[in-house]
Amino acid sequence: MPTEHSIPRGLWLPLITPFRDGALDEASLRRMIAHYSQQPVDGLILAATTGEGLTIDDDEAARLVDVAWDALTGPMPLYLGLCGSDTRKGVKALARTARWPIDGYLIACPYYSRPSQAGLFQHFTALADATDRPVMIYNIPYRTGVNMGNETMLRLAEHPNIIGVKDCCADATQSFELLRDRPAGFSVLTGEDALFYTALTQGADGGILASAHIETKAFAAIRDRLLGGDQAGALVDWRALSWLPKLLFAEPNPAPIKEWLRQTGLIDSAELRLPMTGVSPALAERIAAAIGGAFRV
Repeated sequence: MPTEHSIPRGLWLPLITPFRDGALDEASLRRMIAHYSQQPVDGLILAATTGEGLTIDDDEAARLVDVAWDALTGPMPLYLGLCGSDTRKGVKALARTARWPIDGYLIACPYYSRPSQAGLFQHFTALADATDRPVMIYNIPYRTGVNMGNETMLRLAEHPNIIGVKDCCADATQSFELLRDRPAGFSVLTGEDALFYTALTQGADGGILASAHIETKAFAAIRDRLLGGDQAGALVDWRALSWLPKLLFAEPNPAPIKEWLRQTGLIDSAELRLPMTGVSPALAERIAAAIGGAFRV
């Protein structure tokens, strides 16, 4: 698939959005960007699911992007998360953000309306036609209610602006066959934190992992070991790390991650926007124990 776009690979972070007193916490955002700019992170995604994008208005999204771009201390691609079930609104969102300092988009399949495969194909074709930037598809049927099949995905992979997928299809056979059949230049990044090692061993290009807010270097090292041919070492490392996604998804994402980052001082508040709520006291205690090195799941 010929393309002029850079193909996403490695470890990408779907960045949480810090809030304080109902507003974007710009000081914490700058602190996070400075921190992750120095970590082995290959790209950042703003205002996606982990970033509570559904609760962020257009002005806040613009400010989020501006602050993040300004706070970067080195070259790192910034993608913006978009979602919605109205193709026309999606095209307008692409036009509205056309001059924002971002490098591409992560666009989720339409939610709730459950379109056909033909509808999914036409939806993403219309969006990709409406921008010069690269588009990654976000296939997560347990949130949207519709699964993009591999036949549709592979047809969309022929579009020069559609460069990959965040794969959360929750079907091991579908994921394997996509990795087997995809064209050159079409990136598959797993979005299933608990399946990171497995996806890499089957040929995934990396992952978009909320859990990598924590132990970022350890997640990146597993992929580095596999690329270096050390599968046994990567498995040992994964066994030592695999407890973390279980803990961080013990309650709805991103509440546990925000609580961890608050306890370690990277953000000032673990505040979320309704309908999301903070972690239970019991989970906050488990997170504190994990930070202290006393807890594994």
